[in-house]
Amino acid sequence: MELKIIVQQHLLSLLIWVPIASALLLLLLQKIFGARSWLKWIGLSCALLILVLCVPLYMCFDSSSAALQFSEHASWISALNIHYTLGVDGISVLFIILTAFTNLIIILSAWRYITKRVAEYMAIFLLATGITNGVFAAQDAILFYLFWEASMVPIYLGLGMWGMERRNYAALKFFLLNLLGSLCMLLAFIYFYFISNSFCFSDWNAWVLPRLIQDGLFVGLFVAFAVKMPMWPLHTWFADMHEQAPPGGSIVLAALMLKLGAYGFLRLNLPIVPGIDQGLMMTVIVLSLLAVVYVGFASIAQKDMKRLIAYSSISHMGIATLGIFMVLMIVMHHLVNANFNMHTDALLSLQGAVFQLIAHAFAAGGLFVMVAMLYERFHSSKISNVVGLAKSMPMFAFFFVLFAMANVGLPGTTGFVGEFLVILAALGGNFWIAFIAAFTLILSPAYMLWWVKRSIFGAVPRHAPVVQDIQGIEILLLVLLAVPVIIFGVYPAPILNLSYAANAHIVDMVMAKLPVAVPVF
Repeated sequence: MELKIIVQQHLLSLLIWVPIASALLLLLLQKIFGARSWLKWIGLSCALLILVLCVPLYMCFDSSSAALQFSEHASWISALNIHYTLGVDGISVLFIILTAFTNLIIILSAWRYITKRVAEYMAIFLLATGITNGVFAAQDAILFYLFWEASMVPIYLGLGMWGMERRNYAALKFFLLNLLGSLCMLLAFIYFYFISNSFCFSDWNAWVLPRLIQDGLFVGLFVAFAVKMPMWPLHTWFADMHEQAPPGGSIVLAALMLKLGAYGFLRLNLPIVPGIDQGLMMTVIVLSLLAVVYVGFASIAQKDMKRLIAYSSISHMGIATLGIFMVLMIVMHHLVNANFNMHTDALLSLQGAVFQLIAHAFAAGGLFVMVAMLYERFHSSKISNVVGLAKSMPMFAFFFVLFAMANVGLPGTTGFVGEFLVILAALGGNFWIAFIAAFTLILSPAYMLWWVKRSIFGAVPRHAPVVQDIQGIEILLLVLLAVPVIIFGVYPAPILNLSYAANAHIVDMVMAKLPVAVPVF
């Protein structure tokens, strides 16, 4: 009984520190016993334990409330009013469960695709899991910043130890651009502290600042999160990282790192500094549309499978950022026109954005896992080197087409729901923005169907090598990713219900702070 109480009272700390302790345990066992095959089972057991800890998080969470739950609070640096404060709402819970699930996929992928220093590989991504959960649970700015900065370390190490030939260049670009964003965020945090004498997010939410100050703080926070998303034109590190990253690194980048940036927009930009200048608001929306359209066209030109998925991810994240920031235009537009559907339209936009973030993790994660399977067989990630797989790898072809259709946004898969909700909500703000955003429904099939036609149904060369179809743990990996793609595509309610109250609360805070102003259009 005491153990149950401890787990309930400190569940978020367990979800942060158990993965980190598991990583240290694996490294210690590796140091003592050397490379042993049974260390993989220790890593898998730790990943399953983390996923099991998410069960009480989900079962005991009250999705009807927007209040922070499973809260923990302890004084840390009292002289500066810094606290170890944790708490989650419906959005945080979704991302923490996604993190635990993704960690299991990474650990399973190491079974076949990583042959050297396996224990260290698992340890690095267990460490990334704990740190990422810390970002999603932190309610103190300094604690948030420390976890945010620490999230770069395991990705940097994973790329340096298991990456491809140009990994040093990719790692340096990743580090420098993310460091730039982090510095901008730190400056914004310091300013908030000087005006509020607090690093607590809940205290900042209560402040209504002058327009000019909100503009500056919004830009500082926006740059930090836009780099991590990544949004155009701060996206250049992303494709290089994917091209050079090991399988687990690609999955983490697609499924988790992008979500950190979006989470920052949802947790800080919207509720704390929504009252920005209309020109700045339109700039953010235009950048989102550029990610959808321009990067979508760039995806068509890619000849490497990893780079194609990477650019595709940037394009799909443009839909998510559009859904997040269209809330500002929708509220402003409806305030002027006295339209009583304002809250509904804004909430629909946020719901679509959050769903898009979750859905993308399954579709892009599945595609990156499959590219790793192809690389192991063909020793190449060039699209031109992998053709006609339907004949030699029919099981692989089935899953590949499924994830490709989810990435396209086919109705009945997770990829459709988020895009549909965001585009539908955008009509409440501006027809032409919704029209341009809908181009993703044309561009995505353009490059994905071409890839499917070439790699799956293309003509097999006469002297093509004989390759083995997927089996065993490879099938298990793809099934684990395919099940949510289908289930949540057909029945999205579990995700939408969990995030509803938290998104509604964000819309309420935006409405309370956003002044009435004439919209640009």
